[in-house]
Amino acid sequence: MKNKLEELRKARGINQEELADAMQVSRQTIGSLENGRYNPSILLAFKLAKYFEMTIEDIFIYEEESE
Repeated sequence: MKNKLEELRKARGINQEELADAMQVSRQTIGSLENGRYNPSILLAFKLAKYFEMTIEDIFIYEEESE
């Protein structure tokens, strides 16, 4: 799943560690999210959306898998 997390984080002028602290996750989790190696739990997705004052769909781009 693609996302705009890195772009949003940089626009706020915060680093991965600061976002991780705000979300109560590790910096590695934020890095993995930004690199598309990890999909967030629904709870984390909601927390990120609230933090950035956006909808989940504005941050995360769902792409259907081709058959």
